[in-house]
Amino acid sequence: MESQNIRIAVQKSGRLSEESLKLFKSCGIKFESGGSKLKTVSSNFPIEFLFLRDDDIPGYVEDGVADLGVIGENVLMEHVRQVDIVKELGFSKCRLSLAIPRNEEYSGINYFQGKNIATSYPNLTNAFLTKQGIQVTTHEISGSVEIAPSIGLAEAICDIVSTGGTLLSNGLKEVATVFQSQAVLIANKSLSSEKKAILAKLLFRIDSVQRGQNVKYVVLNAKASDLDKIKSLLPGMKAPSVMPLAEQGWVSIHSVISENDFWDIIEALREAGAQGILVLPIEKMIL
Repeated sequence: MESQNIRIAVQKSGRLSEESLKLFKSCGIKFESGGSKLKTVSSNFPIEFLFLRDDDIPGYVEDGVADLGVIGENVLMEHVRQVDIVKELGFSKCRLSLAIPRNEEYSGINYFQGKNIATSYPNLTNAFLTKQGIQVTTHEISGSVEIAPSIGLAEAICDIVSTGGTLLSNGLKEVATVFQSQAVLIANKSLSSEKKAILAKLLFRIDSVQRGQNVKYVVLNAKASDLDKIKSLLPGMKAPSVMPLAEQGWVSIHSVISENDFWDIIEALREAGAQGILVLPIEKMIL
């Protein structure tokens, strides 16, 4: 009989693995991980984790060995597997970029015409440059791509960039972005109805955690005479909560502010008369 646990493939080590497991634990899913474990089963949610190499995850999900997988979007698009992207996870953000020796003068994308490019992502690199009408020769290498220009293997590279520090330390400069990437949750295209139901519960938990990460809970004091002005700055989830304070003519106002707008709103609140502003993190937000 087929297991009713849903199987999810996660990178077995590295930053993507750490952030993936942190997310699932934030969702209240209990499991053991670490060491040489290749799989583990949750004690309180119908999910089994498989710990794999990141390059293998898209194929395992496509073939149905795993029902779900967490993978960098760059790896998924490079391997062109037939799976569904069911959720952008918002972490492990990076970009696939073209880089050239720092002392080279870059005049635009035509610089790469006829050049040799070393990369671990030949499909994405070729697709990007072909769309620009640029013909190149790609040399696929699995690691240490940055060394290719200095040893004469290629005139340029196309590699994953987070901060750009590795490029700088190898005498290279980033000149064009090929692909923006982040971690995504992928699913097999033929999930059973039972496993789709489990996936829906998992997505509900992930959504709740992500909402909490993107907002702050704000408590402030203000004169009752300033209330309307302050309320106009605080949309909250529906409307801010207002409670009278012991001191006559003063109120306490509770609301939620988006991380993106946080500092602009806080400054506006102070100008409108808000005092004693307290800002708290939100673990989860359920709508």
